[in-house]
Amino acid sequence: MRCVIARFPFDLSKHEVLASMKGIKPEPVTGESVLIGRRHYPVKQVGEVITRQDRRDFTSGEVTRAMSRLGFTCRGGEESAPAAPVLTPLQTASALLSGPTT
Repeated sequence: MRCVIARFPFDLSKHEVLASMKGIKPEPVTGESVLIGRRHYPVKQVGEVITRQDRRDFTSGEVTRAMSRLGFTCRGGEESAPAAPVLTPLQTASALLSGPTT
C-alpha cells in the first residue's frame, strides 16, 4: 500500500511492518498507540522505525492512518489507561478501617 508520511511516499505492507518491528522493545505508551503482534507501540516509535526518519518530521496522525489502512489496531491517547477512581479522605479512611470481612 502506498502512503505518504512526512511528505515522502512509502510502499508498505503489513508483513514488512511486522518484520521491521520484530525484536523492537516497545517504549511506554503515553498517547496514541498501535497494536503490532501482541504489543502496543507508540505511533511515533513505529513511524520512526518504518520510515527511518526523525519523529519530529511526521505527525502521529499520518502514521495512525497508514497503520489503520494496513489493518493494524490503533488506539487514541485517551483510551490508553483507564482513570482510577478518586476517593475522598472520608472514603479512604472508611476503606482502611473496615478491614477484611470474614
